[in-house]
Amino acid sequence: MSDAIGIASTGLTLHRKWLDAVSDNLANVNTVTATTEDAFRAQYVIAQAGEGDSGAYVAGTALGNAEGRLTFEPDHPLADAEGYVRYPEIDLAAQMGQLIMAQRGYQANAAVVDRAKVMYESGLQIGK
Repeated sequence: MSDAIGIASTGLTLHRKWLDAVSDNLANVNTVTATTEDAFRAQYVIAQAGEGDSGAYVAGTALGNAEGRLTFEPDHPLADAEGYVRYPEIDLAAQMGQLIMAQRGYQANAAVVDRAKVMYESGLQIGK
């Protein structure tokens, strides 16, 4: 059972980092920069399976496109001479889907830890 807790803890860590990346992307979906600057770059977590039954790990992060998308907003204080500003290239719907998947994965791994705890407590009660 301790293997299950160890594997679930790697899943908890992976999904927490995934949630952090998605929440950062969502928080910056409307971040505006001047056209002379890079747009906010979305973060994507790269997951990797561990050796044997050791769980899953964060292998690294990938960054999105720094080009972003140009939007015509001539009244914006950061607009260039042509009236354009730069927004990040982040798909809000895709990020919300990622958020739901990461949240459900986190909940599933937390449930495994909780079930293991209940089994340990039951084993202690039997031994009394």
